[in-house]
Amino acid sequence: MPETPNPTPAHVAIIMDGNGRWAKQRGLPRIEGHRRGVETVRSIIDAAKELGIRYLTLYAFSVENWKRPQDEVGALMSLLEYFLKRETATLVKNQVRLLAIGRTQDLPEFVRRQLEAAIAATAHFTGHTLVLALNYGSRTEVIDAARAYAAAVAAGKISPDDSSWETFSRHLYTADLPDPDLVIRTSGEYRVSNFLLLQAAYSEFVFTPVAWPDFTKADLVAAIAAYSKRERRYGQTSEQLKTVTTD
Repeated sequence: MPETPNPTPAHVAIIMDGNGRWAKQRGLPRIEGHRRGVETVRSIIDAAKELGIRYLTLYAFSVENWKRPQDEVGALMSLLEYFLKRETATLVKNQVRLLAIGRTQDLPEFVRRQLEAAIAATAHFTGHTLVLALNYGSRTEVIDAARAYAAAVAAGKISPDDSSWETFSRHLYTADLPDPDLVIRTSGEYRVSNFLLLQAAYSEFVFTPVAWPDFTKADLVAAIAAYSKRERRYGQTSEQLKTVTTD
């Protein structure tokens, strides 16, 4: 059997979209879509582990989401607390490490408390990692990274002549994570919405019309199958890659 160009991606990042529209289509309040979306999160975490995906990043709440109606924001924060409280034991049982990226210090205190507890309880696991992007925005990440980078230069920790990507990227929220191999967006939208703009520079993208509450393991498998058929050249030609592979 011929090998596919890409194995199972090590890191999959998902823009979970369509909860509100899913609910509206069914005549339900938007929060019902978000509740159903939480159940999808549970199943996709399990599916990713079963499929051998070592890193799964979920775009759970963006910096722009604060602009939504306050009752919806409040409900989302309560759902997040509920998810963390309920799922920490499962993450421990399945040996999945939890991390968070974003300006998490600005989340409500009751959410931060649960988040910090879950991160601490799973910190020693190394096989699989779940990353929640919370109060995250790629542009604010760049601002925070640039500020940290400048402070390190001013403190003499970094040479002002060292302007390499490797050095700068150590100040991103994702400093200890590999870049995503595959980015999936659900619900039929074709944009990245300020998500991992730098880290996804060479990622493969899959856009699916399936709303997040309806997204299943089969949809994840289909996205990975599409990814596996693509050739990732990183600026090189196909011929160069073939030479490297056969040498």
